[in-house]
Amino acid sequence: MALLPILEYPDPRLRKVAAPVTAFTPDLVRLVRDMAETMYAAPGVGLAATQVDVHKRVIVIDTSEAKDELLVLVNPQIIAAEGEAEHEEGCLSVPGYYDRVVRAARITFRAHDEHGRLYERRADELLAVCVQHEMDHLVGKVFVDYLSPLKRTRLTAKQRKKQRLAG
Repeated sequence: MALLPILEYPDPRLRKVAAPVTAFTPDLVRLVRDMAETMYAAPGVGLAATQVDVHKRVIVIDTSEAKDELLVLVNPQIIAAEGEAEHEEGCLSVPGYYDRVVRAARITFRAHDEHGRLYERRADELLAVCVQHEMDHLVGKVFVDYLSPLKRTRLTAKQRKKQRLAG
């Protein structure tokens, strides 16, 4: 297993749309393991392959307190969404920044695990937020896209300055 570098906003690679996974191979299982290790080390509760510059429809999530309930979503789809809820969100690609985002309160999603087994699950609270947040990454969307233009402009300038100073 290996820790993968996480892309940071406003890196343009975060805007790439992920391609569907067409083969469930040992390489996919290895990617899932590396993504999980990276997410836990960050630490975070979710990570999309896009965030580690792999543009495939793969997500890992673990919202459990003990960090022992890894959920793998390959080629995920939201098949039902209900209600509306506002939660504070953060993102491993936007370290140290948190803001409120409105999303569906409850969802039902369908996905494959890393071995190709199809499953369906209902989610609310943190899991619903996390699935929606990570699925946005797969279509090139970052949670800051939900913010006002002023907040987004300020955050982008701050992130670019941080990257200039670091690099």
